[in-house]
Amino acid sequence: MNPGELRVASGSIVAYRLFDIAYAIDLPAAEKLWTERSRAPGTRARLSATPPEAVAFGVPPVELALEPVSLTLGAGSVRAEIIVRFYDFGVVTFAVRVPAGDLAWSDYAERMNEVDRTLREDGADAGVWSRLLDEVQGLFAPAFVRPAKSAVEEDYLIGIVSAFNETLTAEAVQRRIDLASLLSGERRALSEGARQDLLRQRFSYYTDDLVVLTWDRAFIYEPRQDSDVADVLEVANAQLVEMRYYDELLDAELPRMYDLIEQTQRATRLLASRRFADLARRLSGLVAEVTELTERVDNALKVTEDVYLARVYAAALDLLRVSVVGAAVDRKLAIIRETYAALYQEASAARAELMEAIIVVLILVEIVLALAKL
Repeated sequence: MNPGELRVASGSIVAYRLFDIAYAIDLPAAEKLWTERSRAPGTRARLSATPPEAVAFGVPPVELALEPVSLTLGAGSVRAEIIVRFYDFGVVTFAVRVPAGDLAWSDYAERMNEVDRTLREDGADAGVWSRLLDEVQGLFAPAFVRPAKSAVEEDYLIGIVSAFNETLTAEAVQRRIDLASLLSGERRALSEGARQDLLRQRFSYYTDDLVVLTWDRAFIYEPRQDSDVADVLEVANAQLVEMRYYDELLDAELPRMYDLIEQTQRATRLLASRRFADLARRLSGLVAEVTELTERVDNALKVTEDVYLARVYAAALDLLRVSVVGAAVDRKLAIIRETYAALYQEASAARAELMEAIIVVLILVEIVLALAKL
């Protein structure tokens, strides 16, 4: 440790991994299943320090504590807490909390990088995520509505400090420690432009708290140990996972839709009306389903009066590009809406042509019968 280097007296590092596992999750059923297994009730997550009328979950997720796991960090191992949350729109989040207190700042930064490396796909403990996911899917399967194995997942890393060995303001923290290296994970010196870009999203409410956000990491200095900012960041990541899932779903659906339209157009006029109508109903159902879920995702967190958390939340959504992915989903939904509207018109036109042909045939039959009587 360098002489005069700050020490983290109390802190932790939280690694998140988020998965889309179902169309929806029956939260009361999940709570019941957990109670039957552990004899302890599940809890509904809530923001710890913010009044519900200021910021609240749209539908509070179910929060459960799983058995701790042992992680290999450097030359030793550490016991990590595991928290799982179920969101009603089908996303499950795992939070692995590693204690990181009584460490020099440089050691704290290295601990954060060790956690990141060991839980990555090629890390020593990368299998933790799949084991946790298998455990949850096995225990809570009855609570999952239309479960599906999706390749969409996200991860996020947060360094949390509740106390240094000195009492510091947010400005002093930024002067005394190298946050850019912590948030980038780089050991080499960064350019001034890169440093400024990494530290662009900084927020403080009191003089002694600080939040710095990047697209895959965040640093939180919170002496009061409030978890609201971390919870807001988790919600933003959960929204990103769900939006990405529907973006990929619609990416796959559009070519399939064009193929089905081409097949329908090649059908005989007698069958075209029915096929156009069936395809239009199918697309209409898809639009209704995606619209319903995306609205639930958009309303996952209701921000009304807390301006500070609203700014943090908006910055997180911007950094994670949730609005960009959401806009892509909206564009694809618009294409499908226009398509099924056109298909309904095609079906109506085909039915009208069929009716006209039937009427002409009936008239001809009447004429033939009338002539036969002469």
